[in-house]
Amino acid sequence: MDNINLGVPIGTTLDRFIKENQDEFPYATGELSQLLRDIALAGKIINREVNKSGLLDIAGSYGQQNVQGEEQQKLDLIANIRFIRALKNGGQVCGIISEEDEEIIHLNQNCRYVVAIDPLDGSSNIDVNVSIGTIFSIYRRISPLGGPVQAADVLQKGTEQVAAGYILYGSSTMMVYTTGHGVHGFTLEPSLGEFVLSHALMTCPEEGTIYSINEGSWHEFEPGIRNYLSDCKKDKLTARYIGSLVADYHRNMLKGGIYLYPKTIKNPHGKLRLLYECNALAFIAEQAGGMATDGHQRILEIQPHAFHQRSPFFIGSKKMVKNAMNYLI
Repeated sequence: MDNINLGVPIGTTLDRFIKENQDEFPYATGELSQLLRDIALAGKIINREVNKSGLLDIAGSYGQQNVQGEEQQKLDLIANIRFIRALKNGGQVCGIISEEDEEIIHLNQNCRYVVAIDPLDGSSNIDVNVSIGTIFSIYRRISPLGGPVQAADVLQKGTEQVAAGYILYGSSTMMVYTTGHGVHGFTLEPSLGEFVLSHALMTCPEEGTIYSINEGSWHEFEPGIRNYLSDCKKDKLTARYIGSLVADYHRNMLKGGIYLYPKTIKNPHGKLRLLYECNALAFIAEQAGGMATDGHQRILEIQPHAFHQRSPFFIGSKKMVKNAMNYLI
């Protein structure tokens, strides 16, 4: 019996890891721990929906636009509903700001946490079986308990995040998050239905060889960006661009690289959303030893003034981001 090979050992589950590290959370009372579990549960449900999308006729366009003026996919709406329902039933959230909804979604007025979320990033890739993801930020409300969530509870700088993360639905499904004490990644073990610690204390190399940008917008970039990209080619860096923010960032964090989504003539303020895309990934990047900026300012220090505010975005290996910024001075 002692010689029986039981296969790859199963490590620490997400639930156990959260419980064991709960004392690191700000204001540790168990509420934030439960909130992270609720997000993980919704991620498991979305994983199931994504994996069956080709069979259940839930891929493709819904035929409407969201508040960003972007065409909604059926899975966008499904993911939005699943996360709102999970956070409502979990009972730890007083309000949600989502990419798919124009205003704050009000939940339990006696709860302390606000969630900003992009339920399903990478909509254009849904129909073609390419990696997509969920991005989330968690803030502690600043208005008194017992009343409705205020705009000020949502419009906080990224430095005020108590936790942030993403769920990547790809060749495997991963949940990556930070509470300000390093970045940890958990891979979904399908047969158990559990997220298992697979990437402890993830770090981003200081330097890399990958640059990720939609070069189809070349003629809309400012001269500094075009000069930077020309030098990337001269230095024989590798171009890798999936078109799903989570997937592009995840690869570059692990292997070393830079992701760029600069302002363009069409989008002079950038295209990515500060509250539920840029801030979350910037928090993770800094915790992993990387860097995130709008080209001139640290992302986490930008004061938001609108729920769906956009920003230019440069994120990844610290030396590469600093180098790119030099072209914009």
